[in-house]
Order: sequence, then C-alpha cells, then structure tokens
Amino acid sequence: MFVNEREIAVEWGHCDPAGIVFYPNYLAWFDDCTSALFNAAGLPTHILFKAHGIVGVPLVDLKVRFLASSTFNDKLRARSSVVEWKKSSFRIQHQFYKGEVLGVEGVETRVWTGHDPQNPERLKSRPIPAEVIERLSPTR
Repeated sequence: MFVNEREIAVEWGHCDPAGIVFYPNYLAWFDDCTSALFNAAGLPTHILFKAHGIVGVPLVDLKVRFLASSTFNDKLRARSSVVEWKKSSFRIQHQFYKGEVLGVEGVETRVWTGHDPQNPERLKSRPIPAEVIERLSPTR
C-alpha cells in the first residue's frame, strides 16, 4: 500500500485549556493529510478534480481513537494510506505517532463526487478512476 508521512508540529493554538491538542484539530489534520497523500502520489487534487469533472471527495464517515495525548511543542508523525477501495468510495487510515507511540488513529470514508447530470444542483457519487486507485495502491 502507498503510505505518505508528514510531520506536524503542535503549536500553542492547537491546544485546549488543559494543554492537550483540542480534538477538532486532528480532523483538520486528517483533511490536510488526505490532500498530502494525493499530492505525494502525483495526483494534486486541484488538478485531479478538474481533470475528472468532480467537485471533491467529501467525508461521509469518520471513526477516531484517541490513545495518548499530545501537547504544545510535540512533533507528531502522521502516516496516511488508503486501506479500502469500493466503486465510488474509499477509506483512508491516518495514524499519528509521538515518537514510537501511536497517539491517534482515524479512518475516514470519502466519496468520489461530481454534480448529478440529472440535477446539477445536487451531488452524486461517481466511479473512482482506475488511475487514481493504481497511483494510491502500490508500494513506492
């Protein structure tokens, strides 16, 4: 499986009054890591979406486990990969490590989405192109 890693520096503004990362920040980081995963596979989303006539890959399901807290000035290593493909949806796993300790693990389900040809005001799932699956699946 294709895995992308990136470092996240925990800043003061990421923390709540208890001094630990405020949980919604992980959700924003998941989204950033998803974009970084596509970019690392040579599929920058701003180009990819236009090329395939879609509006995005909206999040439709999310599961998160918080195993260890992180605080101001920690350096987190985020690992992201697609762990499952379906016709028009896919699941991405994000793992955040502090040193060797897994602190947070999240799994997102996203849908390859474009405008509904019958009603352009609505969105509709579309099959994920083989090129996208191929680029995000192999070990590199």
